[in-house]
Amino acid sequence: MKKTSLSLLFAAPLLLGLSGCVVSVGGDRDEGYRISSDYEDREYDNRQAIAGLALGSSFTHSLNTLGVADFTETFMDNEQKVQVLYYRTHRTKEDGMTTKDECTYLYFVDGLLKETGNGGEFSRNLGH
Repeated sequence: MKKTSLSLLFAAPLLLGLSGCVVSVGGDRDEGYRISSDYEDREYDNRQAIAGLALGSSFTHSLNTLGVADFTETFMDNEQKVQVLYYRTHRTKEDGMTTKDECTYLYFVDGLLKETGNGGEFSRNLGH
């Protein structure tokens, strides 16, 4: 009986002391109060980067600026190498999938940016 009472005497203050304990991980970082998800951040970053590209920018510069594209196409048209990169810039459906109509396309001819536009409207047959 004496051992049990002695154990309670030591354990009770420890348990009561821990009941108000809060662990904060990364709490000293100032991240502001911006509420958004990863895909919204990515879409915004892509829109901002695309807006900063000038026509005539190189394929390599654009790829280094934006990173891996969501979709790519490469083909030859009248002896010219055509590359089309699609980057997600907006959401049409909240289904977790990225489709070309949720992207902006970058159209390159022989390594130079010739035009950008809504990914859902791009067609090889338009004779860009």
